[in-house]
This record gives sequence, C-alpha cells and structure tokens, in this order.
Amino acid sequence: QVQLVESGGGLVQPGGSLRLSCTASRGSVSDYIMGWYRQSPGKERELVAGFTASDTPIYIQSVKGRFTISRDDAKNVVYLILNKLKPEDTAVYYCNSRPSRLPWGQGTQVTVSS
Repeated sequence: QVQLVESGGGLVQPGGSLRLSCTASRGSVSDYIMGWYRQSPGKERELVAGFTASDTPIYIQSVKGRFTISRDDAKNVVYLILNKLKPEDTAVYYCNSRPSRLPWGQGTQVTVSS
C-alpha cells in the first residue's frame, strides 16, 4: 500500500517561507488527486490546498496568495510552498489524497514564531 512521507518543515519567523515535500513509496502520487492538510493542537485536521480532478489548484481562503501547491510526477513528489508565514500557520502538515483515503504519514511540523 502507498506510504506517504512528508518533509521540509521547521521553525521559521513570521513572514518567512518553507517548501514542504510529499513523496510516496510503493506507489505514485500521480495516481491520486492529492492535497495538503494541517492539524494544529486542539483542532481538527483541515485541507489547506489540493488539486481538483482537472488538476486545478484550490486553497482555503486563509492561505490564498501565500501558499502554492505543485506536483512533479517525474520525481513522484507533491510540494507545498509556504510564503508570508503567520503564527496561525503553525501546525503539523500532511499530504493525502482528496478525499483522504490513504494511510496518514508522520507529517512535518511547521512552527512560525519569533
């Protein structure tokens, strides 16, 4: 079964940037409509960005203009570029299909703090 591995998180100051990567073992991300999710302490996991069936990127309102999702099928990777980060973006970020049907990976922690 597909196993998802997220990486690229870290501690960054407000206004900073990060690039998250999601790769799949025993499978290919191109086989799925993919998305990025996040979960903050005490909150439910939410979809942050994803692709539609026609490969159009979609974003939740709070990250529009700041986050960018992209995919490199040749490298079997889905990226999430995070710009102009805010403290409220602090969360563990996960990738999964849309809707989320695959086993969840470990996620990657993003902490935005001065």
